[in-house]
Amino acid sequence: MDAEQIAPAFVLVRPQMGENIGAAARVMLNFGLTRLRVVAPRDGWPNPRAVAMASGAGRLLDTAGPFPDVAAALADAEVVFATTARPRGIATPVLTPAAAMAAARAAVTAGQRVAVLFGPERAGLETADVAMARAIVSLPVNPAFPSLNLAQCVGVMAYEWGRGSGEAQSQPVPAAPDAATVAEIAHLHAHFEEKLEAAGFFFPPEKAAHMRLNLRAMLGRLALSRADVQFFHGALRQLARGRRP
Repeated sequence: MDAEQIAPAFVLVRPQMGENIGAAARVMLNFGLTRLRVVAPRDGWPNPRAVAMASGAGRLLDTAGPFPDVAAALADAEVVFATTARPRGIATPVLTPAAAMAAARAAVTAGQRVAVLFGPERAGLETADVAMARAIVSLPVNPAFPSLNLAQCVGVMAYEWGRGSGEAQSQPVPAAPDAATVAEIAHLHAHFEEKLEAAGFFFPPEKAAHMRLNLRAMLGRLALSRADVQFFHGALRQLARGRRP
């Protein structure tokens, strides 16, 4: 497996400006990252302004999508980090860019597929997007002016990846563990929601949405294997059947 295949995918969620997409592609390639994914870009796709700004990094745009939603862009990922400057109402670990990319290098060395989420320029990631992540990445910016340009945020994360990539690439990559993908965890989350809804768990109604988000975030933090996911599916099916005579 070569460096491009094991490097993280950088996922731009609902980006608004083609120039920022192109600039993100350019700085990614500066640090050896080529797996760019674009989710529902505001101005459509392909975007000529993105191509112009990307300059020699245009090949990253050729395979960037677009993807219809975040779940589709993350379907094959096993470890996800979400960049955000705002606190969220979910219990997700918060890492610095350096710590997050160190964790990413450890994951790819173990054969896992990693993705990093970046939100749209105006408002950043939504809480539902962040709930899919193993951890939040927060930059130590000025609290009086925390907003960071999309391409600049991508640049910081790409730099932190590149800073330690020589060490990561020199290590042998063992066989991939049986880690569950985001798509498999999303399916488990839907199964939990179905059974808990039938049992009347999401009560009172005004708290139901937050309870569902917390459930999704919890499943994302657990680093489940495919065997773990199948175990939970089996347990939920048996609970729904009830005790056998």
